[in-house]
Amino acid sequence: DLLGEFVLRRACLEAAGWQDSARVAVNISPMQLGKGTLAKVVLAALLESGLPPDRLEIEVTETALINNEEESFEDLRRLYDMGVRVALDDFGTGYSSLAHLRAFPFDKIKIDKSFIRQLSESAHCSAIVTSILTLGRGLDMSVTAEGVETEAQLAHLRELGANFVQGF
Repeated sequence: DLLGEFVLRRACLEAAGWQDSARVAVNISPMQLGKGTLAKVVLAALLESGLPPDRLEIEVTETALINNEEESFEDLRRLYDMGVRVALDDFGTGYSSLAHLRAFPFDKIKIDKSFIRQLSESAHCSAIVTSILTLGRGLDMSVTAEGVETEAQLAHLRELGANFVQGF
């Protein structure tokens, strides 16, 4: 996937020039997973840019893992072994979320925005978000709530103990 390679290389080059040591997160498409080539592409981007591996976070969706689960986890393990952080994106929307958490030591879980959107109106969404936050703490994974767009959502997430949010 040439576009994915370009985005990864560009993101690493940009982040390497940042004055602070912030991480850059890059989404990986399902087409880049499970072919045994992702680690080589990531390593080349890191070497070209000079970005330390721990400043790169690869985000993968649950649905990207479903087709070639075993091969995809092999690709992710290679990245993890290099020191690259790996995040499970859109958590809660796939078919086997808990099995994925058991199968791989993700660094981060990103709660899908569909749960955040209805957080204040739905006790069910609030309970699910609370459970995911608790699960993340228990597994020593950071948790980010995606799609935070209002002060009310932010306040509710703070009440629930969320430490990281992402939104507009």
